[in-house]
Amino acid sequence: MPRASTRSDVFNAIAEPRRRQIIDLLSRHRGLAVGAIVLALGLPQPTISKHLNVLKDVGLVSVSKQGQSRVYDLNYEQLRPVYDWVKTFEQHWDHQLDRIRARAEKRAQAVSHKIDPNKDNRKKS
Repeated sequence: MPRASTRSDVFNAIAEPRRRQIIDLLSRHRGLAVGAIVLALGLPQPTISKHLNVLKDVGLVSVSKQGQSRVYDLNYEQLRPVYDWVKTFEQHWDHQLDRIRARAEKRAQAVSHKIDPNKDNRKKS
């Protein structure tokens, strides 16, 4: 299977941790200029611009010009393929949570049978 280009594949684009930081930041603050992203993440402007271009190329962010600034917004719908893929594992997580819940209830039940508040639980000598 050929490797997808980072500039055409959402999954490859979000594989880079700094891009995920940018996505996280844009999800919390709509319409950020490059300078604000640079300040928030503490990375050099050329690095931020490079990553924003990759995110823009795959459609994860949109850019608009406001005066001298370029303002970036997150395109949430473009994350749909990631959401859909992760959702396929939800059944596994639900199953794991059910198992944990059942185990915790079983332990709680065992403890409640050992210590009956209506009985004298002290050992008899």
